Amino acid sequence: MKKLTSVLCLLALVLSMLSGCGAPAAPAATAPETTAAPETTAATEAPTEAPTVAPVPVRLGAMTGPTGIGMIKLFDDADQDAASGYTYTIKGAADELTPMLLQEELDIVSVPANLASVLYNKTEGGVRALAVNVLGVLYIAEFGSDEVASVADLKGKTIYATGKGSTPEYFLRYVLTQNGLDPDKDVTIDFKSEPSEVVAVLNAEGSGIAMLPQPYVIAAAGQLGENFKIKLSVSEEWEKVGAGSLCTTACILVRTKFAEEHPEAVEKFLSDFAASASWVNENVEDAGELCGKYEIVKAPVAKKAIPRCNIVCITGSEMRSALGGCLQVLFEQNPKAVGGNLPGDDFYYGA
Repeated sequence: MKKLTSVLCLLALVLSMLSGCGAPAAPAATAPETTAAPETTAATEAPTEAPTVAPVPVRLGAMTGPTGIGMIKLFDDADQDAASGYTYTIKGAADELTPMLLQEELDIVSVPANLASVLYNKTEGGVRALAVNVLGVLYIAEFGSDEVASVADLKGKTIYATGKGSTPEYFLRYVLTQNGLDPDKDVTIDFKSEPSEVVAVLNAEGSGIAMLPQPYVIAAAGQLGENFKIKLSVSEEWEKVGAGSLCTTACILVRTKFAEEHPEAVEKFLSDFAASASWVNENVEDAGELCGKYEIVKAPVAKKAIPRCNIVCITGSEMRSALGGCLQVLFEQNPKAVGGNLPGDDFYYGA
């Protein structure tokens, strides 16, 4: 029994020694040692702002009259903020403006719609239409009588007008024809060289029917008084019979090269112009003042004419339908009115 006890004690001592000679126990888990990041001032400094990129310079061109009215807020904004990127030129006639476009002195211009097609053909695709900016501005008014309430009522009447051999004549003939009247037999169209001549004839005769564009209609009303009343809008009559096309007075052109090199600038312009046109229609009094300031139209006349000038911003496929249909009507009456051929698909930007 004493031997057994001695053996057990010896065995316990050996096991104890073996345990002490084995691999050391794993140390208790501790957080990994870290090195403090060096102090910097970046954490306390304000983030550096990205450098401001100047907008692409865009040289605008417009004519006096309704063709330029939609751009006046852009002009005024450019005068208030030199960093806008816009500069502008205003001329009294298209033949003063278009050479500047063709010579690359201007990038974007507002011109009569048929001239846009003429320039496209002349430059072999060197310009593109960005937007329709003015619909019909022609009105048929009656002085000293009250007989006209529809296009049909024009049968047998004499219409004093301006614009022989140009779009006013073609627009009138189209509306008459689409309403079943023969422009050469059912009515007499007496063309005068200037709106003032039309007013003089009406005043001398004491009565009559006239077709005049805005803002001359408002000016005529100022001279002839309350007996001179607008009876028909050629634009509205066109819409009734135009099968989707619109009576289009003006559109905005861009040089094709500029559009290809600066697509972002073109898109920005379209956004800015849409805002300008909207502002004009919503702020007629202020817009009228700006028309006077930039000598687009005299302010008192502009304030009365703007609501009837059909200032719009129609782009893309809607522009193509509106403008393309109008050019088709002009082409059918006189191919030379659109430059001999209708524009190709590439003419309509974004369509």
